[in-house]
Amino acid sequence: MKGASLLTVPSLLLRHELRLLASLWLWMARRTHGTADGSAAFGYARGQGAMMFGFAFVCVVESVGMSVLLRDWPAVHHVVLVLDVYTVVFVVGLHAASVVRPHVLDPAAGVLRIRRAVHVDVRIPLERISTVRRELRATHEPRDGELNLAVGAQTSVTVELAEPVTHVSFLGRHREVRVVRCHADDAGGLVRAVNRAREGHAVP
Repeated sequence: MKGASLLTVPSLLLRHELRLLASLWLWMARRTHGTADGSAAFGYARGQGAMMFGFAFVCVVESVGMSVLLRDWPAVHHVVLVLDVYTVVFVVGLHAASVVRPHVLDPAAGVLRIRRAVHVDVRIPLERISTVRRELRATHEPRDGELNLAVGAQTSVTVELAEPVTHVSFLGRHREVRVVRCHADDAGGLVRAVNRAREGHAVP
């Protein structure tokens, strides 16, 4: 399947919203998603926190301003208020999803999961990794076979594969990738842990 049909788009959007709400609940409960016993989690949301909350604050200020401007039009005011509240929840939900869905290294399963919020979850078998290195990049030109998951406009880890893996986009488009770039708050720790797992050593 190269892309989702029009009939499936509403269901994909609904699933997306439900995952955001679930992420908010996990965030408030201080829990994470997909981190089983024996696995190691590596966060990537630290670099975007200030920006996301700044954006949410701007949305709140805008909501207050619109409430004042539309106070004489109750019907319009209520519609705009609902949209504004939804926007704030959406922004906070995106950050929450980034916090509770970290990258996960599972040596027992032999898999490295590279994630970004609820949009991306790429499972990379450790035996397909040819090299993994810490590499700070601030520019990313779209290229066939490459997946760039920048946070704060940068990536800090590059994973090159001996065999491609399949990335499924938000709308269901399948694409084979041989290079995955992502960001990790502890990029060096992630690289060391992956290399240890590839060598068969326990991950601390």
